[in-house]
Order: sequence, then C-alpha cells, then structure tokens
Amino acid sequence: MGLKPLDYETLNENVKKVQYAVRGELYLRASELHKEGKKIIFTNVGNPHALGQKPLTFPRQVVALCQAPFLLDDPNVRLLFPTDAIARAEHYLSLTFGGLGAYSDSRGIPGVRKEVAEFIERRDGYPSDPEFIFLTGGASIGVMQILNCIIRGEGDGILVPVPQYPLYSATIPLLGGSLVPYYLEEAANWGLDVNNLRESVAQARFKGITVRAMVIINPGNPTGQCLSEANLREIVNFCYQENLVLLGDEVYQQNIYQDERPFISARKALMDMGPPISRELQLVSFHTVSKGYCGECGQRGAYFEMTNLPPQTVDEIYKITSIALSPNVAAQIFMGLMVNPPKPGDISYDQFVRESQGILESLRRRARIMTDGFNNCKNVVCNFTEGAMYSFPQIRMPRKAIEAAKQAGKVPDVFYCLKLLEATGISTVPGSGFGQKEGVFHLRTTILPAEEDMPAIMSSFKKFNDEFMDQYEENWNHSRM
Repeated sequence: MGLKPLDYETLNENVKKVQYAVRGELYLRASELHKEGKKIIFTNVGNPHALGQKPLTFPRQVVALCQAPFLLDDPNVRLLFPTDAIARAEHYLSLTFGGLGAYSDSRGIPGVRKEVAEFIERRDGYPSDPEFIFLTGGASIGVMQILNCIIRGEGDGILVPVPQYPLYSATIPLLGGSLVPYYLEEAANWGLDVNNLRESVAQARFKGITVRAMVIINPGNPTGQCLSEANLREIVNFCYQENLVLLGDEVYQQNIYQDERPFISARKALMDMGPPISRELQLVSFHTVSKGYCGECGQRGAYFEMTNLPPQTVDEIYKITSIALSPNVAAQIFMGLMVNPPKPGDISYDQFVRESQGILESLRRRARIMTDGFNNCKNVVCNFTEGAMYSFPQIRMPRKAIEAAKQAGKVPDVFYCLKLLEATGISTVPGSGFGQKEGVFHLRTTILPAEEDMPAIMSSFKKFNDEFMDQYEENWNHSRM
C-alpha cells in the first residue's frame, strides 16, 4: 500500500508552512526540562494566571453561580455570595436558552453583545450596534474567521507589523495568503513610519500581490508600544487611500504602563476624522478577556466589532461562524462582566477596584523593573514596555556567538535562548519567531512573573547574559542595529 492521506508527505502544504514560535522549539525543550524536575519559569506566553495572577473575585462568583444555578435556590446562598453577584448571575441565566450547557446564537448572546456595544460607546464616545459585534472563542478565532473571508488565494496580501505576534505569520499562509511585512522602527520606540507602509505595498504589488488588509497590534505584541493619536490617524488615512481593510488587534488595551500615550482605539480615531472616511473605511476590531486585569486566557472569551461592512458581508461572516454552532457560553458571560463590571455603589465595587487596580499597578512596576534590568546587562538594549505584557530586548550578539550558533545548526537568538533556558530555567521566545531585521537579534519575555520574584529573575538573567558575553566576546565586536 502506498502513502495514506494523513501521512506527512501527503498533508496540505499550507499546514507544513505554519510556524508558531510561542509554542515552538524553546517551549518544547522547556516542557521536557519541566518533566525532568527542573524549575521552569514559563515567560514564553502571555498567560497571567499560570504565573500567579489571581482571578478577580466578582466575575468568578457570577460564573460559579451560572455554572451551578441550583446554588441560587439554596437558602444560605446570601451567606456565600454578595447580592450583586447573585443578581448578575440571574440576569445572565435569563439571557441564555437553557443555561450554560445550551448553545447560544452563533454570534453570541444578544444581551451580552448589547453590553459590549455599550462599553464601546462609553470608551469611544460613538454609538455601537450589537448586530455588528460577534462573540468568539478567543480573539485568535475571530482573527482567523475574518482573515478567512479576506484571503482568496496566494495573490492576496495582508500587511502585518514586524516584529509581529505569530498568529498572523501562521494563519495567513495556512489560509493560502501572502504576508506583507512592514517594519517597526526600534530606534523610534517601535514607531510606525507611513513611508515604510507605502514601500511595503509597492514591493508587494511589484510581485503581483493584491494587498487587501492591514493589521495593527495596539498596544504592541511583542514590542509593547502604544500608538499615538497622530499615528492612528496616519494609518486610517493610509488604509483609506489604499482601499484596505484595517484590522485592529486591541487585546491589550487595559495594559497601559505610562500616562503619556493612553490607549486610543482605531475606531475612535476613525470616527473622530468624520465623513467621508468615517463612513467608508472598513474596520474590524478585536478584544478579549484573556489579557488586562482579567487575564482569563483559559476561558477563551473575545469579540470582534465590524465597522462599515455591508450587511451582505456580515451575513456571510455569520454563516461561517455558524459552522461552529456557538461560542463558549461561560466565556461570553466573562466578556459581559469585563465590559460591564461592578459600578460605584454596588456591594462588590470596592473589592473589584482594589483587585483590578492592584494588578495593573503591579504590572506597571514590573514593566519598569524588567526594562531597567535588561538595560543593565552587557550588550542588551530594551525599549520601555509602554503597554501589553512583554519586553522585547535586543541582544547584541558577539560574532563568535553567531558562529557558534551556525555550527550548532541554530539561528543565533534561538541558540542564545536555549542556553538561557538550560542555565536559568527562564523560558523565552527568540525574536526570530516574531520577525526582525537581518542581523539583529531579540528575545521576548512576559512581564508576568510575580513582582516579588522579578528581582531574582533579572539577577539570574544578568548573570547568565554577562557570562555568555564574556565567553563569546571578541574585542566588543557584536551585531548592532
């Protein structure tokens, strides 16, 4: 008998093209070491609860009651749960078609989508229509659904920032499209230059690629920058001029660690610009319960909002989402609780503010500790993490280290990160997994380890790094930007 349909040689070639560094070679080696009993600090993925972030009390209370509605009939329920949590659980159960064990509408529970629309209106100052908001099982699923609708074949290109989150470099080829990179400027705090965008589009068109959409990640992953209002307006104008769909990956919008550049949504920037652009540019925005002070990655709750998409297109996207029948219903309730948290005067309000602000304030301190720690290391330079959950330091690799990596059959930053893992147990992601300029090397680490552990982690990193540089250094001859 010859080759079978699921033998490696006969697999869909698009599947073989997929690379996903966040769960790649470094993660697999870290998992092996963990099984062998070595203490591993998994900073490779933005997974807050896995690194000690505590769940917010109020959302967990509400979902617990929704998952076990018989508790609502217990005469002692008010001894265990605050009355506002009980009221919210009853509210969400009334919106379902039979509790959390039943399918919802494929777009998500209408009442929760209404809460999302109200949140967007409060945030941006412009009305939002629940009919153009779909709830999804994580933001990645929403991104994949929208890209699936945009990409018609390998002649279609998607502009993606480099460095970028590997979701895009994995999904675009999987769907048969072409990734069109535009480079962020590290020396300008990972800023975006519209001239680079124009050059990227021109190069793609020269190759026969039709650029159809542009992705922005704001705040940036892995780069941690926040886009300014002026930059957002430039991006909106560019997409309008080039007839591109703008995809706004805004999942880190709660994670802001400085006051100079607050989060501004792409939708607000678009609406502020007024007609005709505010009525014509097509925009899809994504948000999630996985990040921010919720950090509920495992719940898989998210939404996307569509702006200026024609009703026929929305119907087609509805059809695609219907294949999966229903998003996770408990995750939809988590989303409702994120966008509609306790209000002043509610019994749970003070505790909610104390917990949520405590998380964000600690993350702000950790961002500073990590940035300062990296910049105190030999041959390492790092921009301040303005937002999101990551540091992305540049590792200026000595020539001898680059040669040693080639002899070992490794990309230089993979070589460095594997050595770091073996020596310290710190599991990171090489910058090559996110894309970077030729001859420049980085790594990505989360800022999520517990605040009290951060000084020891940075001390361990510094000891490894400085010994690595001493071992391979040759008259300070290293790779520079």
